[in-house]
Amino acid sequence: MKFKFVCALCVYLFFGKVFSQSTELEKVLNQIEQNNKELKAFQSYINGQQLQNKSGNNLPNPEVLGYYLPFGDHQSDDYAEFEVSQSFEFPTVYLARNKWNKLREDQLETMYTNKRQEILLKAKEGLINLNLLQKRKEIEEVRKTQSFEVFQQVQEMYNKEQVGILDLNKAKVAWIQEQFTMEQLQADIQNQFTELKTLNGGQSIEVNDLHLDSPVQIQSVETIWSEKLANDPRLIELQAKEASAFQNVKLEKNKVLPNISLGYNYQGVNGNDYSGVFGGLSIPLWNSKNKVKAAKADFEYQQTNSEVTRAWMYSEFQQEYNQYLLLFNKYTEYQETLSNLDSEALLFKAYSLGEYSFLEYYMEVQFYRDATDRMLEMEKQLQLLQAQLLIHQL
Repeated sequence: MKFKFVCALCVYLFFGKVFSQSTELEKVLNQIEQNNKELKAFQSYINGQQLQNKSGNNLPNPEVLGYYLPFGDHQSDDYAEFEVSQSFEFPTVYLARNKWNKLREDQLETMYTNKRQEILLKAKEGLINLNLLQKRKEIEEVRKTQSFEVFQQVQEMYNKEQVGILDLNKAKVAWIQEQFTMEQLQADIQNQFTELKTLNGGQSIEVNDLHLDSPVQIQSVETIWSEKLANDPRLIELQAKEASAFQNVKLEKNKVLPNISLGYNYQGVNGNDYSGVFGGLSIPLWNSKNKVKAAKADFEYQQTNSEVTRAWMYSEFQQEYNQYLLLFNKYTEYQETLSNLDSEALLFKAYSLGEYSFLEYYMEVQFYRDATDRMLEMEKQLQLLQAQLLIHQL
């Protein structure tokens, strides 16, 4: 029973930590989505375009005509005429255009989703960079402390004439370099917060305990591509453009049908008046010429363009996926090798015990520091690649 309780507690703590990390990241991204000014402006643009598309299916304005002819030589009373008319396209045209507008609305919504994912991807990349900068800062704080302690030790040895001025200068330069690295990291972190603040509509971002998970093996290329086909707005937009172009062909075919006019007419002269309804047809013999052919040509273009664009997107996606696998395998090797021993701490201990000279210590520790920095950079690149590959999940 005690063993089961301990296991359950471990599982709870593990998934609780992962959930907390995910929640913190999603919390910041949701905040940016709500406050981003570019997204707000683009939403207003989308709303305006949708209203404009709907207005294209309105009826023409009704026409009112009136005649009163009192001048001239005539024996009868003055002539008067009044007419009200309303013209409209064939009813099926409005049905076809309404379906076309609906498809264009879907296309506009897809454009907004694409813009939203671009901005959230930029924000996520900023958070990834911030997370790695904070990791590097923690490491550099330890390195800075060690460099200062080494400098103090070399200073004491120099005072005792156990080392020369060159060793003292090297130790001091190493400490100065670590100070500069820390100052540069603090500036980079501040700059990253400024960029995130801009994405958040000018409001400050508060990131509490943002520790992203280490890169992991992702799903197969076929599985992720299937998800993209169903959810990636860039791919969905291609389908929407095809459907819109096909519906436009139907619309242009309906426009070949005659337009209709209906109205009321009143005529009065010499005490007599006549009134009644009238109707007419406007046969589009000339203005519809070649429009159906043009719509068909556009539909064929959209089909071909979708096929080519989809092929290029898959090729780019596969290259990014292969790059991720390559980096992931190399990162795993680095992680397994460097995590076995705290090499920098062991070297510092050996130096403190006098087993290494300053030059030997510095060369050895620099090797491991370069390897650690390389591993952190690979971790950053992996997380950026993963964010790009899984952008459709944002």
